[in-house]
Amino acid sequence: MDIRQTIRQKRRELSQAQRDNAQAIIYQKIKKHPAVSQAQHIAIFLSFDGEVDTKPIIEYLWQQNKSVYLPVPVAEHKLIFLNYTPNTPLVKNSFGILEPVIDKTKIINIEQLDIIFTPLVAFDDRGFRIGMGGGYYDRLLENYQQQQIYPIGLAFACQKVDHVDNQHWDVKLPEIIYA
Repeated sequence: MDIRQTIRQKRRELSQAQRDNAQAIIYQKIKKHPAVSQAQHIAIFLSFDGEVDTKPIIEYLWQQNKSVYLPVPVAEHKLIFLNYTPNTPLVKNSFGILEPVIDKTKIINIEQLDIIFTPLVAFDDRGFRIGMGGGYYDRLLENYQQQQIYPIGLAFACQKVDHVDNQHWDVKLPEIIYA
């Protein structure tokens, strides 16, 4: 079994109590995070396959009058982000993940995002992550410092590994919030 399968299995095997406890800690860290308080345009993902539940985070961001954006994969392993409100229609993509219906008037230019909450399968202390294998976020974040975007990974503690065997194109996240 490879690392992706192993860690995804560990994540799915968390009990509801373990999941609730960890998510409560993660939510508190986000609520107290200075970058989140100062940000206006925040990209986040809809949870899938046992990931940290992002719905309460999204609800909190809306309560704070933040603009929320969801990723939509398009050609050539590229992501675009569309504004997401409680009324945004969602459809399942080819991966089975809910995403907004593409509406060109709702797309935000990547450089306008302040924070991108980043999904991951596994991570290490250095900030390297293993995603689902498509390279979408590595391509998206390759120039995040110049674009003044702050990426933050979201994970459960069981997703932490000793060492991610990173490649030269892998992007190191400046922060991963986990519990």
